[in-house]
Amino acid sequence: MWALVESGSVSKVYTRPKSITLGDIQYPSNIFMLWTSSELEAIGIYEVVIDNTNYKDPAYYINTNQSFAFGSGKVTATYGTATARPLDNVLWQDGDSDMPEGTSVGDVKQSGVRPPKLAIVDQQAYGLLQPNDWMVVRNAESSKAIPSDWLDYRVAVRTAATDMKTKINAVANVDALAALYVYNDATPPVRPLGNWPTEPTS
Repeated sequence: MWALVESGSVSKVYTRPKSITLGDIQYPSNIFMLWTSSELEAIGIYEVVIDNTNYKDPAYYINTNQSFAFGSGKVTATYGTATARPLDNVLWQDGDSDMPEGTSVGDVKQSGVRPPKLAIVDQQAYGLLQPNDWMVVRNAESSKAIPSDWLDYRVAVRTAATDMKTKINAVANVDALAALYVYNDATPPVRPLGNWPTEPTS
């Protein structure tokens, strides 16, 4: 990313190389790749330095647009203060003046970050259990015993799912939710949310 600096201020931002006209001179797009920084700066083009100090995980936060400033011989792009996404779904309420036509009270106005996390746990548990459901069907239809290690595994999957959902439901804010998914440096790595059991080899 590059910026055009005129009279000490950023006047234009280029997110990709493009042909430009400065004054009466036209420059081809390849100057962004072929010219040195000094050559570009001589015509007012500076490579943008990104300052991610305020940038947060967009899965949990809404980041502001970047703002650009020129100082100390460089252009810096910074973010404002990020806004936490709602933990749970925000619903349209009776009296909301900005409710779109065709929307009803109780419809989702803004999606929260917790409901999808709960749904993912259910999906993952299903994905672990479904491939061996045939053992349960076979047992029901022919009374052939399910191997004990597979029975234990299926119980462990359901227990893990229940525990994960309990932890997800217990958090009070998005930072606490995000922290559940951070793996440590152990071998194998673990996370506060917990891990799924290992499938039997038999």
